[in-house]
Amino acid sequence: MSKIGLGSVQFGIDYGINSGAKVESNEVIKIINCARNNNIRLLDTAKLYGSSEQVLGDVKTQDFDIVTKTRGFDQETITEKVASSVILDLHQSLKLLKQKSLYGLLVHHGEDLLKPGGEMIFKQLQILKEQGLVNKIGVSAYIDNQLIKIIERFDIDIIQFPMNILDRRLIDNGLLNKIYSKGIEIHTRSVFLQGLLLMDLDKRPKYFERWSSLWKFWYEWLADNKLSPLEASIRYMISKPEISRVLVGVDNKDQLQNIINAVDGNLPSIPEELSTNDPDLLNPGNWKVL
Repeated sequence: MSKIGLGSVQFGIDYGINSGAKVESNEVIKIINCARNNNIRLLDTAKLYGSSEQVLGDVKTQDFDIVTKTRGFDQETITEKVASSVILDLHQSLKLLKQKSLYGLLVHHGEDLLKPGGEMIFKQLQILKEQGLVNKIGVSAYIDNQLIKIIERFDIDIIQFPMNILDRRLIDNGLLNKIYSKGIEIHTRSVFLQGLLLMDLDKRPKYFERWSSLWKFWYEWLADNKLSPLEASIRYMISKPEISRVLVGVDNKDQLQNIINAVDGNLPSIPEELSTNDPDLLNPGNWKVL
């Protein structure tokens, strides 16, 4: 189960299209114990995930590999003073997480690296790596031109981006293989498209009817192959050899156990019709304007 990583945004803030509610601390403990008992070793968090770092520290996760992320930088130009906040923030994260060092530290918004002076942010990450406070450094990015620019300009160890069974843009354009060939560790998020792929047809918000033909094909294909949405979604991502970690977010222990149970099993070839390049669907940030 080492390829599964546990995302923790729901531990710190309300998040997601399904329940959307922040997870209570007693349920977090159950989730963490379930992860531990199933050899899930990596936890993903961030400074921007509300109280997530503190919650993880309080429930004793010192035996896990933890990846966290920097703050977002609102400035159009990055100065040395602004960039220095990376080191201060990391020390605060270590304190909250009750860790001496972390597995990874990522720039939360990839576009921050590409701003004037953005290289100073990366320099701070390199300093922390040299000091042994983080093992690997990298970036969280979206699938657009910034991804190409980042891997060309910066010597990163880890890159995190969204990918799921409907979103195969990086496979089709060859970029997934290019990133992998550089020896960069790939972590994927949004495997369930914030839960949209797992929703019952009658519970999906009406503004997603714009893609009704895609949903129709999705459910027919699942039925024909005797697969649940969960089984198809997680098996597809796990099957990709280029991907090191598939990050999943859950609201309770049973959801995590269901994901774990769904990993093993048959996965037929994925038809071309079961994909889209439409950023209005693939980027949840666009949903609020649909």
